[in-house]
Amino acid sequence: MVEFYELLALVVSLIVVTLFHWIYQWRNPKTNGKLPPGSMGFPIIGDTFEFMKPHDVLQFPTFIKERVLRYGPVFRTSLFGSKAIISLDFELNLEIAKANHVPGITKSISRLFGKNNLFIQSKQSHKHVRNLTFQLLGPKYLKLKMVQDVDVLARTYMEEGARNGCLDVKETSSKILIECLAKKVMGEMEPEAAKELALCWRYFPRDWFQFSWNIPGTGVYRMMKARKRMMKLIKETVLKKRASGEEFGEFFKIIFGEMEGGAEKMSVENAIEYIYTFFLIANETTPGILAATIKLISDHPNVMQELQREHDRIVQGKPEKEAGLTWEDYKSMTFTQMVIYESLRITSTAPTVLRMTDHDFQVGDYTIPAGWIFMGYANVHFNPEKYDDPLAFDPWRWKSEDLGSILSKSYIAFGAGSRLCVGAEFAKLQMAIFIHHLFRYRWSMKKETTVLRRFMLMFPCGSDVQFSYDTKVDNSVGYRS
Repeated sequence: MVEFYELLALVVSLIVVTLFHWIYQWRNPKTNGKLPPGSMGFPIIGDTFEFMKPHDVLQFPTFIKERVLRYGPVFRTSLFGSKAIISLDFELNLEIAKANHVPGITKSISRLFGKNNLFIQSKQSHKHVRNLTFQLLGPKYLKLKMVQDVDVLARTYMEEGARNGCLDVKETSSKILIECLAKKVMGEMEPEAAKELALCWRYFPRDWFQFSWNIPGTGVYRMMKARKRMMKLIKETVLKKRASGEEFGEFFKIIFGEMEGGAEKMSVENAIEYIYTFFLIANETTPGILAATIKLISDHPNVMQELQREHDRIVQGKPEKEAGLTWEDYKSMTFTQMVIYESLRITSTAPTVLRMTDHDFQVGDYTIPAGWIFMGYANVHFNPEKYDDPLAFDPWRWKSEDLGSILSKSYIAFGAGSRLCVGAEFAKLQMAIFIHHLFRYRWSMKKETTVLRRFMLMFPCGSDVQFSYDTKVDNSVGYRS
């Protein structure tokens, strides 16, 4: 009996020693140099729960602010089971963005995108899909093809919203985006397939950044289920069109035109993965940013008045008031562009540089180890030396700036380096056209509407715009009475 207790005590002691050794290793990771200051938090969980607490979209998370005060602008932590470096140092963010290609994503997002996804594979494959995407979303194609389609869809949904008395900005923007891209990419789809594809979005939670446990009941499980269904729908549509000789959308013609021209650069499977990711990324960015922008506009009457003047002028300048928008109309929306730039600046309180370091990176006396996630925040957007009263929403600050540039030394709302957002111009186009059609009506957004961020944007009370009873604007004489 004594021997049994001695053996049990030995086993327990070994477990305790092993546990403490593991915790020590977790809190003190081995590196080839000196790590930036910080804390790794609890084993596996790290600081994830504190990092993901919702916060006002116009403020950096309390988690970030507290650690910057404690450790400085560059510190280490652990999030979602991965070791991470968080930086508010603008120069370092740009260096990492330029020197590293691999996106800094959690295992749950990696699963969501798929292991064979060309966006997250080699630098060469990413460059290839960027070039393809630019053919669809670059200024030339937007000018020739996209303006009219986005204009018609925005006008249609706005008229429907006015009849109903309200519309959800985020949901409506998502519908416009997906319908526009689906037509350009897939061509005509069978109504049932198109409807089911749209319904799949409901299963994608707003929080991509989460633990990667793929078990029933978790967000990752729901995402993977939706991913499987969407991939199946897209594949069925593509294979059916190829077999029957049906017309593809213009973008698939670009992809398969390359394949038929000789060396096969993209297989059907890779093309389907690419189209799926293309839809996914587009749908989870622009609609939320647009909804936050509309909220900012509604809270600032002087901005509303200036926008009203600008869009009245565009309508008045047309021989027919119901005529569609042109590329020249879009380019003339100077104040609207200033509003969009200011909204992007002030709501960029999530990392705009996300990378996985592929080699050790020296920062002064510290080393950022290879294989760590790097999160670079756009702290420069709130630097009083760059922007007067940086927390104020002031579109007029962009009056003398180059609104054609999406990247500068004090502005990285669209990221930087090899992963600078290739859809930036398309996002600005969609937002501007939506705002134009909204200002053809009397509208308001509830004061209690709030915009929070839990890494991704959140709208706890929705993002509804309400139309007045006498909703239509007569642009020649003002509002109808």
